[in-house]
Amino acid sequence: MEITKDMLIGEIIRKKPESIEILMRFGMGCVGCPASQMESLEEAAMVHGLDLDTLMDALNS
Repeated sequence: MEITKDMLIGEIIRKKPESIEILMRFGMGCVGCPASQMESLEEAAMVHGLDLDTLMDALNS
């Protein structure tokens, strides 16, 4: 499954549980955050000041 920038964080975690480790490594404590159910990967990267392309590469590798 390819992760896209429009996917919600909660959706990514449900469909690809191994993504939790990667998100945490990038400093995103999204696993227990209520916003993860409404926030896209692109929005979360922006909030955390992360490079979206780098994050997506890590999640899709």
